[in-house]
Amino acid sequence: MEYNTQRTQLHMPEYGRIIQQLVERCKELPTKEERSEMAMAIIDFMGQRNPQLRDEENYKHKLWDHLFILAEYDLDVDSPYPFPTREQLAEKPKRMEYPKLQGDFKFYGKSILQLIEKAIELEPGDEKEALIEVIANNMKKSYNVYNKEHVTDDVIFRHLKELSENRLDLTGIESLEKSKIYYTSNNNNSRNNSNNSRSSNNNNNNKNNQTNKRRHNNNHKNRK
Repeated sequence: MEYNTQRTQLHMPEYGRIIQQLVERCKELPTKEERSEMAMAIIDFMGQRNPQLRDEENYKHKLWDHLFILAEYDLDVDSPYPFPTREQLAEKPKRMEYPKLQGDFKFYGKSILQLIEKAIELEPGDEKEALIEVIANNMKKSYNVYNKEHVTDDVIFRHLKELSENRLDLTGIESLEKSKIYYTSNNNNSRNNSNNSRSSNNNNNNKNNQTNKRRHNNNHKNRK
């Protein structure tokens, strides 16, 4: 009986020993044409054994990289992709730089910083003013959700100036409730309430008419 401890070490255990043995057999073939043909068959088999890889970007390229790893970086075949070196695969990915929100401003989130940068790039005008007001309104909502308390508009204005390095200023607006965004929202709510009120009145009128008809019919029958 042969134990796993006596076998060669699996370079990528997720593919299993069968695929590794196929790769080792591929390396032993005498001609490059035969090796290339078998390598293509192995790639197809690897894709079938690991269908989740198909959801990843450039999954075919990854399969060829994995094949080369299984071959211990020693496989002479025709590949549609350049084989990586040990050094390239051992290289650690670069550290991702995340936008750093200052101190107490972390709860505003990355999207607010992106919107602020976009607003700074815009030329002065209605579009820029509208975007700044949208940013301030969203900042206020985020502040209230995170801190569970009401925040005054002057605090939001101050935070916006600090996050934009004094390049965005809303001090000309008395309060966010009086801005275009809230004004439009309030108008929409008023229209909806008005429509609901009309609908309710119509329903009540219909009910009253039906009740009156029934009474009229009953009175007519009683007279007979």
